[in-house]
Amino acid sequence: MIELVERHTALAVVVGSRAYGLHGPGSDHDRRGVFVAPTRDFWTLDKPPTHLDGPAEEQFSWEIERFCALALQANPTVLEVLWSPLVESITDDGRLLTGVRGAFLSRRVAETYGSYARDQLAKVANRHERTGQINFKQAMHMVRLLMAGVHVLRTGEVLVDVSDHREELLSIKRGERPWDEVSAWAGRLQEELAGAAAATSLPPAPDRAAVDRVLVAVRERNLR
Repeated sequence: MIELVERHTALAVVVGSRAYGLHGPGSDHDRRGVFVAPTRDFWTLDKPPTHLDGPAEEQFSWEIERFCALALQANPTVLEVLWSPLVESITDDGRLLTGVRGAFLSRRVAETYGSYARDQLAKVANRHERTGQINFKQAMHMVRLLMAGVHVLRTGEVLVDVSDHREELLSIKRGERPWDEVSAWAGRLQEELAGAAAATSLPPAPDRAAVDRVLVAVRERNLR
């Protein structure tokens, strides 16, 4: 099965700390990608996998249809793949996909980014209450997610590279900011997220028709 990734990858990018501009000397290369299973493989009872790990370490790929379904739900982790500044490889199918990346965006991002951040905030706060300890890395990513959510609602572009805020964010990760200060910062960003959601020019729902056209075009190309 892994040959689907090896032979049919349409888009391969690096995400995580290196794409965020928050990496250090020993940071991982978190690789994510999209592969396109040959169209005829869907004509049998045994369908191609929707996702695969490998072959490299820290590599994970989605089959294009599953990827599109998740991106239409405004999944932040998936959307980052389409906006990563670190593209390792891209084919014509990948260019079709990235060419309509704006079609995946809608006002739903306010809820998905906000929910992801709130979940992380709750986990950090609960651990702090139970043990007195703070997972500062998790807290940093909670703040980063809120920043990204505000940005996409205001600009219609997914914010991946946050190197402009590198030192501010890494100061959280290093535990240099008191938890009360980090929590207050998150609260202000949540207010900004709500304000950006109220004023955004993003549509209420993503453009499924545009995504369908790309998916059909890719399936037809891979039938030959």
